[in-house]
Amino acid sequence: MGALYKEWNEKINVVSRKDIENIYINHVLHSLGIAKVMQFNKGAQVMDVGTGGGFPGIPLAILFPETEFYLVDSIGKKITVVKEVASALNLKNVRAEQVRAEQVKQKFDFVVSRAVTRMKEFYRWVQNSIKPKSTHTLDNGILYLKGGDLDEELDELKRPYSLYNLPDYFKEDFFETKKVVYMPVH
Repeated sequence: MGALYKEWNEKINVVSRKDIENIYINHVLHSLGIAKVMQFNKGAQVMDVGTGGGFPGIPLAILFPETEFYLVDSIGKKITVVKEVASALNLKNVRAEQVRAEQVKQKFDFVVSRAVTRMKEFYRWVQNSIKPKSTHTLDNGILYLKGGDLDEELDELKRPYSLYNLPDYFKEDFFETKKVVYMPVH
């Protein structure tokens, strides 16, 4: 997978060029932090908003082959890379489309993302994309990878949420301030 991303990154900058050598920790393992919080059920539908080069969607699709992943980004060249990577990895459970999250009409069990924007804005984009009934251990909602001090950002939402500290699961320095924010929507 790393070689595939290195090859594509030379053509289209989907991962910071200085960060490509750290793709497994900073991108793949970081994406899999969501799996420490939620084990998606067979048949679950998950949308990855602002997927960029396919993170967190591609690593999650590998880990959960019976879950359907819909990866969206507003930048077409990034979606081109995602489609090529998914095809090269033979991921039958991945669809990718160049579209803005707020334009998506389909409903999902969960929406995942990696630090695309502030939570208040992100919530506004995706609140209508979540199915009301859950078949999972957590209610349907948002699983969002963020770093740093999130108190002010999350307080402005005035909605219930849970924080999962990734250093509880991963010992690498990269994860020192990284978290998964879980926010039920219904």
